[in-house]
Amino acid sequence: MVAIAQMNSMLMKIKPYLAMVFLQFGFAGMFIIVMIAMQKGMSHWVLVVYRHLLATLAIAPFAFVLERKIRPKLTVSVFLKVMLLGLLEPVIDQNLYYVGMKFTSATFASATNNVIPALTFVMAILFRMERVNLKQKPGLAKVIGTSLTVSGAMLMTLYKGPVVDIFGYSPGSGHQNSSATSSAQHWAAGTLMLLLCCVGWSAFFIVQSITLKEYPAELSLTSLVCFMGMVEGGIVALVMERDMTAWAIAFDFRLLAAAYSGVVCSGIAYYVQGYVNKVKGPVFVTAFTPLSMIITAILGAILLSEQVHLGSLLGACVIVIGLYSVVWGKSKDDQILTSEEPSKLNTELPVVQENSITKSAHDSLNGPFMLPKINVVKISDSGEP
Repeated sequence: MVAIAQMNSMLMKIKPYLAMVFLQFGFAGMFIIVMIAMQKGMSHWVLVVYRHLLATLAIAPFAFVLERKIRPKLTVSVFLKVMLLGLLEPVIDQNLYYVGMKFTSATFASATNNVIPALTFVMAILFRMERVNLKQKPGLAKVIGTSLTVSGAMLMTLYKGPVVDIFGYSPGSGHQNSSATSSAQHWAAGTLMLLLCCVGWSAFFIVQSITLKEYPAELSLTSLVCFMGMVEGGIVALVMERDMTAWAIAFDFRLLAAAYSGVVCSGIAYYVQGYVNKVKGPVFVTAFTPLSMIITAILGAILLSEQVHLGSLLGACVIVIGLYSVVWGKSKDDQILTSEEPSKLNTELPVVQENSITKSAHDSLNGPFMLPKINVVKISDSGEP
């Protein structure tokens, strides 16, 4: 029984880590599938709408049944936050990401996403959701780790180096980089869109963390965000996509892209991120973002015969070191907070202190009706006065 209890306790501790790692595999698969669907002519405006439609249909029944007894009341404040969440990630983040990827390249777009941990870290500090003490090792580790993840991402982007033939493909195989056909003007616009995309994605985690404190029902909140993302994304798609034939969909890669990205990367991802966000905070959630780029590079080399460059391998190593540093610092912070909780419990005997009421009573009453003076007694830890 003791061994089972210890195993359950260990599983509870590592569950957030496993959830975020597996989620990055899901995101990596989405990048491959969506890339193929867009190459076949699927509109990203329409993809966003179908993605969140299918996510809503997949998650809403579970939310309705499993959280019917714990679901809080949907107040105006929560509804406004849900609208903001649906706008930040489903509409702004995803559409800007796809447009930025078209104007630059898939490699550059995936590498740019790795600034999300740094942006979320700064936002969390500004909103006092994360504490940083550079005089302590955990705080210093989080700052250094965040800097390393960004540096590794930039290394993968700015330095290619020679092709490393680790999967048995010839240097001439693979897809050509789409950046070769992009003009300098489009590249600058795409870079700006990708940076705005990262800001929206980071802001989503901050608002999600705030909303969960007021509406602690992860499945229900996920369903509402997906529904609002579908509605708001549909309005944007009707304005931006004038060709009605773009809405036609068949049993092909376009349907697979909408179903996979909707169920796995919107429905399940929002729920898992919400759970981990509530337990570990937004910085912990975004710290695992660089893993998806590494997994995508590996899957791209295996499935799409893409070339693997030395810069990608070096950047991946730096990202892993930075990720470990952030996670280590966050885990040590949790241990410090846990150890501080018992110390906050006051073990001293209750002491009546002189307040303003008794003081005024002393000042106003004289003679035999004067209140007795109340002494303030401090009881030490040993129990002696």
